[in-house]
Amino acid sequence: MKLYKTRQGLVVEHDGRFHRAPSDDWDYLVNQDDLHSFLLEAIPSSAESDEYAHWATEEVLAPIGQQEVWASGVTYLRSRDARMEESKKAGGGNFYDRVYDAERPELFFKSTASRVVGPKGQVRIRKDSVWDVPEPELTLFITSSGKIVGYTCGNDMSSRSIEGENPLYLPQAKTYDGSAALGPCLYVPAEPIAPSTVIRLEISRGGEVVFENQIAIDQMKRKHDELAGFLFRECSFPNGCYLMTGTGIVPPDSFTLASGDVVRISIEGIGTLENTVA
Repeated sequence: MKLYKTRQGLVVEHDGRFHRAPSDDWDYLVNQDDLHSFLLEAIPSSAESDEYAHWATEEVLAPIGQQEVWASGVTYLRSRDARMEESKKAGGGNFYDRVYDAERPELFFKSTASRVVGPKGQVRIRKDSVWDVPEPELTLFITSSGKIVGYTCGNDMSSRSIEGENPLYLPQAKTYDGSAALGPCLYVPAEPIAPSTVIRLEISRGGEVVFENQIAIDQMKRKHDELAGFLFRECSFPNGCYLMTGTGIVPPDSFTLASGDVVRISIEGIGTLENTVA
């Protein structure tokens, strides 16, 4: 089951059919610990129309209301290796190795809702950065009680040059206008997403693919409940929150994003999040 936020209202997709959601209050609707059952029970009495299918493809917005977006780092081996290499000159290389093996994960604030870009929107690279990459990440939706009820595609845009200069510059490397994208929907399965689920990244420039790769989420060292548990230890989220779970796909060191590049992040069961680099 998928929940879309569109310019016209909220739409539920189930078994290839599109229904008007039981409420257009996003924050109320998604913050249900039994979200899948809640939506399933509401569908029989909800309006069904091909028009809603159009909304969910042409009018779709980022699936976010008043939620904060947080992120996890160094959850895949490839990410650990990349972070160690980029920060070697700054003397921070073994920081990331220690985080990868530590009990406590790396968690950081990523974005307010107002800075989040939706499908077909423009993500940004910093003007004061010379080495920039997208980070494709399975993103959890967690209710205010701490329960994971949904998933979406996330793009954690990152300045590797700034983070590599000094690990303490992480907030500047990660948090700025247009640095986060979510979509195309909130995927609400009856059971937790399968560990074999594959994340794919494709970057095009001038109509040609310049980088592509994929990884299964079972390559992640940290468990989803583990990350959510640490985030909720001392933080409360009255409308729920999003948590990006880290990336296992990192382009080679010779690659950097350029204005006009098209970034496509696809996750099985969820769909494809496509954005252009401003």
